[in-house]
Amino acid sequence: MTAELETAPGGGGRDARLAQQIITIFGLCAREEGNWLSVASVVALMADLGADGQAVRSSISRLKRRGVLLSERHAGAAGYSLAPATLEVLAEGDVRIFHRSRATEDDGWVVVVFSVPESERDKRHALRSSLTRLGFGTAAPGVWVAPGNLDRETRSTLERRELSTYVDIFTGRHVGFGDLRTKIRTWWDLDELTTLYAEFLKSYRPALYQATHAEVTPLEAFQTYAPMLTQWRRLPYRDPGIPLSLLPPAWNGEAAGALFDQLNGLLNPLAQKHALAVIHGRRQQQS
Repeated sequence: MTAELETAPGGGGRDARLAQQIITIFGLCAREEGNWLSVASVVALMADLGADGQAVRSSISRLKRRGVLLSERHAGAAGYSLAPATLEVLAEGDVRIFHRSRATEDDGWVVVVFSVPESERDKRHALRSSLTRLGFGTAAPGVWVAPGNLDRETRSTLERRELSTYVDIFTGRHVGFGDLRTKIRTWWDLDELTTLYAEFLKSYRPALYQATHAEVTPLEAFQTYAPMLTQWRRLPYRDPGIPLSLLPPAWNGEAAGALFDQLNGLLNPLAQKHALAVIHGRRQQQS
């Protein structure tokens, strides 16, 4: 149920993108509003992003069926809250998105191996999906590796998903054989990551220029910030924070991260101001 929230994947077509944007709005606004947003508020905010109201309502219903959102009425108004498991995942995601950490070679590596009976293929798929979404690379069939500073998050995630009984986790250093920088390229798709970071930089460098050279209204900030956050939030899961010393020179993930941090600082307060004005205005209309 919560898998998409942890990865915030970028593909999946229009319906998936719509759902991701709705999740962004709930993550951005609902937790500051007693974990509840009216349907009217969400529809209005999504309209500011160019989304059709009926499509938004249908997507919200699908999120409810998947257990991501819970239906609740407040003062007679229809609305939704984030499910407890969703809140937990979003809280963990906040750390990755807003407080990223990059490992050093001194952190070593965390290695996961697992064995799942053939009769429990769904668990095998869940394990592979979970490790991929944590940012693990594949060193060999059944052997998954990530920077050592992810060991605690790995344990927490696998325990929360009730997958820990199938897994052994080790930490240590790479002591042989071969060039580790070369191996990194086989364990992770660095070309894909480079492309994703380049797309982010191309999309949002103009927004930084606009935000620093002209007055930006709360509505304009919201219209930039919400899609920007939706596009960005998948990247800290694709990039597990591999040590810079093992990445290609002038790794563009660093520039993309700096751009996100600048835009977050400039646009987040204004975007929140607009969102709260819409939410509170809708509540006044419904009261």
